[in-house]
Amino acid sequence: MSMGDKGARSSTAGAEAAESLVDDLQPLGGITSKKMFGGYGVFSDSVMFAIVDSTGQCFLRADEATSEKYEAEGGERHGKMPYWTIPASVRDDDELLLTWARDSLELARVAKR
Repeated sequence: MSMGDKGARSSTAGAEAAESLVDDLQPLGGITSKKMFGGYGVFSDSVMFAIVDSTGQCFLRADEATSEKYEAEGGERHGKMPYWTIPASVRDDDELLLTWARDSLELARVAKR
């Protein structure tokens, strides 16, 4: 599984979801997105910690320990990648979303070292 269907071009749904996620994560500072593989990567500085696929589904980076909370909230893993769907209960709660995103960003920073 990739960020989007093989050969897919960025969709309106993907673009709108990426823009919305970037806007919601701005309190973290300097959040941007970039078109990648039919979807979008979401970055803080040069560290990618979230993705949006071509259908508009949003994912945050997780590790073995944090993936359990994603699964418990109904999140699903993005193929073999270390990204999990953002559960609706988290996506709809601004403060909780920022908390989960901070954790995801820290995991991504550590992995990049």
